[in-house]
Amino acid sequence: MPRIATIGFFDGVHRGHRFLFAQLLELAHERHLEPLIFTFDRHPKEVLTGVCPPMLTTYEERQHLLAHHAQVRVLPFADVQGLTAEQFMRYLQEQEQVEVLLMGYDHCFGSDQLKGFSEYEKVARRVGLHVERAHECLVDSLPVSSSRIRKLLAATCIEQVNRLLGYKYSISGVVEHGNAIGTKLGFPTANIRLNSCKQLPSSGVYAVEVHLQAQPSSSNAIFEYSDLQGVSRQSTPYRGVANIGTNPTVGNDYLSLEVHLLDFDGDLYDKQLTISFLSFLRKERKFNSLAELQSQIAEDINEAFV
Repeated sequence: MPRIATIGFFDGVHRGHRFLFAQLLELAHERHLEPLIFTFDRHPKEVLTGVCPPMLTTYEERQHLLAHHAQVRVLPFADVQGLTAEQFMRYLQEQEQVEVLLMGYDHCFGSDQLKGFSEYEKVARRVGLHVERAHECLVDSLPVSSSRIRKLLAATCIEQVNRLLGYKYSISGVVEHGNAIGTKLGFPTANIRLNSCKQLPSSGVYAVEVHLQAQPSSSNAIFEYSDLQGVSRQSTPYRGVANIGTNPTVGNDYLSLEVHLLDFDGDLYDKQLTISFLSFLRKERKFNSLAELQSQIAEDINEAFV
């Protein structure tokens, strides 16, 4: 069956991406074409520089989200990075039976770095492929983009991040042993093993909700959603307060993510937690004593949920 396709890395699979996918599906229905999403196994910058940039979604999370919209083809970026726009279009046409290519409003591809949509149209006519430019998605009069969301995340603007994503920004990881200071203070915390490529919000204290998985998994089902209103889950999350930072009061020299779950009593070691960020409460700071820290944690919980 002939196909209509779109292509991109789609980090975060945010509202702008899903606006593009909605246009893809609408055109597919109108023209009786099979919709197809092309993405890459690794971020282009990682392939070109050897360094993984901060990501809004891991590979598994991104694939899970994309699969909600259309059939997905994952291309090894290292195999296609040298192709010109024309060579890539010919690949789509000859190997994937693509008749129509829907390009994101600001998307470009090809090693020859074409300038402007009109140049892609010229190449497509030569190849015998039809290209269309998608409409952009605006929120607060600005385009929704992964780079915009990353900047807001770094600025601790969690509510805005979640609004642009269309779901709650989340970090998943396995609970490992820490220094047990939280337990001594009466607020036991789970220490989360971090993914090196996943972008953390900036250091500070956050109101969160937490889902538990009995066994470590790469599926990250927290990212299931039915529409732009947010995440749909079968289980009820625990409320919690999370700290990102170096815990200067106890003198750690490494970055950590720790979360205290309200109304939970049990063993979390080696279980996988998915922590969804709701709001920023305060910056991390050094306290004069553990008693002062204990008092502040109680205040954080009260501010977040009472």
